[in-house]
Amino acid sequence: MARYDRAITVFSPDGHLFQVEYALEAVRKGNAAVGVRGTDIVVLGVEKKSTPKLQDSRSVRKIVNLDDHIALACAGLKADARVLINRARIECQSHRLTVEDPVTVEYITRYIAGLQQKYTQSGGVRPFGLSTLIVGFDPYTGAPALYQTDPSGTFSAWKANATGRNSNSIREFLEKNYKETSGQETIKLAIRALLEVVESGGKNIEVAVMTKEHGLRQLEEAEIDAIAAEIEAEKAAAEAAKKAPPREA
Repeated sequence: MARYDRAITVFSPDGHLFQVEYALEAVRKGNAAVGVRGTDIVVLGVEKKSTPKLQDSRSVRKIVNLDDHIALACAGLKADARVLINRARIECQSHRLTVEDPVTVEYITRYIAGLQQKYTQSGGVRPFGLSTLIVGFDPYTGAPALYQTDPSGTFSAWKANATGRNSNSIREFLEKNYKETSGQETIKLAIRALLEVVESGGKNIEVAVMTKEHGLRQLEEAEIDAIAAEIEAEKAAAEAAKKAPPREA
């Protein structure tokens, strides 16, 4: 194997590009990120590590705007993410200047995925070590959308998805519990999914909500704590109902 994992452009005899697989491993070691699409809202949530006491937590954002109607969350190497985000923002503005219309969510996803794929096929570079969740509203139909890209350049549309650490556990939870919801219920589902793998409750979670009318809004820590407390209360009530003896007829 050692002969084939040195160069990005060389396939191994069994058809693997090891550098791309190592980049996927970097994603799996990154913070968990989840996206949920509702009928009138899209929600992004990420796990955040506790910041040192003297650090300004506002300077460590894992959910960012690409345009007024599009946002991105990622799992993996943050320095790689910064480069990709800047390139995507420039493309959004360039598209506005050229055709005088905002980009669609699918267009900017294709652009980001194309950029990631290009870095798996060129000599002297390495793949981007991150996977992205891209959400937004179509500027023509007003429909919400959620896409995922990975280091290989693959992209796909989802109703709800997760990436990063423990993403399989979160995805299983979403498969069991996802329903077409709107408003607060969609936010609650995203937070419930993250709480499956994140310890310490709401203080280690960053959540942003996007609506067609108001764009992206980061939830305050107090709002997240309130929803997390509500979820815990619902869980406790469900457990108590299970343990209660059956009523006699």
